Amino acid sequence: MTRLTAEFWVQAYLRRLQLADIPAYVLRRGDATAGAVLVKLATLDGRAQAFERSFDLMTGARRWIVLTEGEEGQVDETIARARARDPDLWVIEIEDRHGRTLLEEPGLDG
Repeated sequence: MTRLTAEFWVQAYLRRLQLADIPAYVLRRGDATAGAVLVKLATLDGRAQAFERSFDLMTGARRWIVLTEGEEGQVDETIARARARDPDLWVIEIEDRHGRTLLEEPGLDG
C-alpha cells in the first residue's frame, strides 16, 4: 500500500475544506514526508477540539479520535505540549461555528 506524504495529505485536506467553504489554516508545518497531523476545530464560541489519527487495534484501520476538547486555551496548551514532543508535527486549525471537520469523509483517514 502506498502512503501519502504528510504535506500532500494536508494540501488535499485544505483543498477539500476550501471547497466546502470551511476556513482552515496551517498553524505549524511539520515534516513534509512523515509528520503526524493534528486538526484543531475552533467553533468560535471559546470552545475547541483537537483530533489526531489513531490505529484501530481490532481492524488495523486508521481513524480520527478526539485528543482533547474544551475551552480553547486548554486545547491550545495540549497542542503546544504535543508540538514540544514532536517537532515533525503538522497543526491545522479549522474555524467553523457548525463544528465541521470533514474528517469522517472517505479518503481522509490516510
